[in-house]
Amino acid sequence: MNYLVVGLGNIGAEYAHTRHNMGFMILDAWAQASNVLFSTERYGSVAEVSFKGRHFFLLKPSTYMNLSGNAVRYWLQKLNLPLENLLVVSDDLNLPFGTLRMRTSGSAGGHNGLENITELLQSDQWTRIRVGIGNGFSRGGQVDFVLGALSPEEQEQVPELALRVIQGIKDWSVVGAQRAMNSVNTKPQKKEENS
Repeated sequence: MNYLVVGLGNIGAEYAHTRHNMGFMILDAWAQASNVLFSTERYGSVAEVSFKGRHFFLLKPSTYMNLSGNAVRYWLQKLNLPLENLLVVSDDLNLPFGTLRMRTSGSAGGHNGLENITELLQSDQWTRIRVGIGNGFSRGGQVDFVLGALSPEEQEQVPELALRVIQGIKDWSVVGAQRAMNSVNTKPQKKEENS
């Protein structure tokens, strides 16, 4: 059983640790934990990982965020996969940092990458996990915020966040979206403050 898991982000070192690259960071963490490397392919970097008889193609599009749909459409066709075997991981500034939301359809919520994928696939019937990055910016500061670097505190939380997303994707492939949503769609645990 094959699946296409797409992490959204922008290519280039200057974007590497920015909030908008949460999708790339999650897939990088999965590849690293699985001891596999990404190879440069058409429309993106691709790595392959397996879990319980499932085979995941991890794709980091090289098309820039606003044109992510080109890469997703190409790889879905190349792998001959139905929409229900597609999962996209993206950042979301409408959610508090660290909050995860898995959905099997729905609007792009103002996210240009998700919007472009929906437009080119001519459907919103595919699974996405949105990773909350918060919205700590003043009026007119949205672009600088999403393209800004994660704070040291936020960077510290990325590995644990990645583990939760990866587990959610594995669950999705094994027990289905509805049951996976029950575990994924929870608020992050607040760390106890040291007194």
